[in-house]
Amino acid sequence: MSAEEVINTVFLSCKSLLAAVVSRIVPPHEIEDIVQETYVRVCQSKAKGDLREPRAFMVKTARNLALDHIKRAEQRLTCSMDSQLDWECVARDDSDPYRQSVSNQEFSRFCEAVRQLPLQCRRVFVLKKVYGHSQREIAQKLGLKESTVEKHIARGVLLCARYLESVAPNTTLTQRESPKGTTGERR
Repeated sequence: MSAEEVINTVFLSCKSLLAAVVSRIVPPHEIEDIVQETYVRVCQSKAKGDLREPRAFMVKTARNLALDHIKRAEQRLTCSMDSQLDWECVARDDSDPYRQSVSNQEFSRFCEAVRQLPLQCRRVFVLKKVYGHSQREIAQKLGLKESTVEKHIARGVLLCARYLESVAPNTTLTQRESPKGTTGERR
């Protein structure tokens, strides 16, 4: 049996296992894409002919792709939040009660999103995002593995983003209209 045939057979036999592994890390609509990407990556692997445990290799590849997906999502969210915060700092006029109210509402929604997180996830998320601790510091402080800390952070970002989207879908400060009827745009 050729390496390609082995890969195809193993992939078909463990496709549901791969989906189960990936489903613990990413949102449901991303699972199939990551499972398919796993197949592509394994097929492109230079080591595919030398694999002693192709099933384990596929599971590890799927898990790594899912974690990479979450990291990229976290980076996009962080960059988006940073640019939003930069904009709010530039656009903030403390004498404008409307802007002050909007800022307070957004902060309140974010705090509520964090409060909705499961307890351990919330602890890790707050230590990372509020206090700026490294993953290693958090792991030592809470007696967790670094990989567990990483998962909690990724999950926290994902759940907060979902919550914020559910309470205020498709709105940002630049898209809202001010009471005077002008759109707040960056200058």
